[in-house]
Amino acid sequence: MTLIINGQSMDFDGKKSIQEILDVLNIESKVVAIALNSNLVQKTQYSDTFPNDGDKIEFLQFMGGG
Repeated sequence: MTLIINGQSMDFDGKKSIQEILDVLNIESKVVAIALNSNLVQKTQYSDTFPNDGDKIEFLQFMGGG
């Protein structure tokens, strides 16, 4: 399965949930918001949301500043 993640094409073995993709990429779900095809995915739905081949995912990481 090929997904476009933050504008970059990435290949995955088989269908994976958003949570599984986060785990593969070593991204902590607490510090990221996710948009799937421009629609925000609720954190409670990460394990139940399975992107399709060619879908676009944006990881939006929170940044602090001062």
